[in-house]
Amino acid sequence: MVANEWFCGEYVRTRSQELTDATLQHVGIVLASVAIGLLVAFPLALLARRWPIVAGPVLSLTTILYTVPSLAMFSLLLPVFGISVSVVITGLVLYSLTVLVRNILAGLASVPEEVREAARGMGYGSVRMLFAVELPMALPALMAGLRITTVSTVSLTTVGAIIGYGGLGNLIYDGMHTFFKAEVFTASVLCVALAIVADLLLLGLQRLLTPWTRKRRRAA
Repeated sequence: MVANEWFCGEYVRTRSQELTDATLQHVGIVLASVAIGLLVAFPLALLARRWPIVAGPVLSLTTILYTVPSLAMFSLLLPVFGISVSVVITGLVLYSLTVLVRNILAGLASVPEEVREAARGMGYGSVRMLFAVELPMALPALMAGLRITTVSTVSLTTVGAIIGYGGLGNLIYDGMHTFFKAEVFTASVLCVALAIVADLLLLGLQRLLTPWTRKRRRAA
């Protein structure tokens, strides 16, 4: 550690608890942000589909929110939530909406009309059709949006270090200020690893939930 190398096994060994705590905080913020984002995006997408006049404002607003720089976003939220993890989670939820709402809408729009007609002929109401027919067929697009959102959220969480709630970003921020290369490198590698693992897990979940897509590829 005296040589201040980019990789230092001694740093990983002696700071293992610190690295574990930062990783757990990072994962917790990501999970909360993505879950809340999905809960907010789903009804917004349904409203936009039900009333086309609402679609334009909803999509425009979510796009505008996505263009706000993260530092500005967190600064705007500070007067509301104070210095707390809620600032980071709320900001990340707002960023997630543009991808999630668009992908949910795209997935629902991809359901063939003849499938809907067949479901109506079998006595399906709108709610039952949504959950039993449309959502399963929209899963590929929905999961694609969820994967993009999750990976970007893993990255953006690091910015929360400016208020002390950035997970691994806290270590990156501290390491950059103290020129501690091993701390910056190790935290950065863990952040990238989290994004890769999250994406692979969601890809596996997507394949598990949509077995018909694998059969279609084999047939082709």
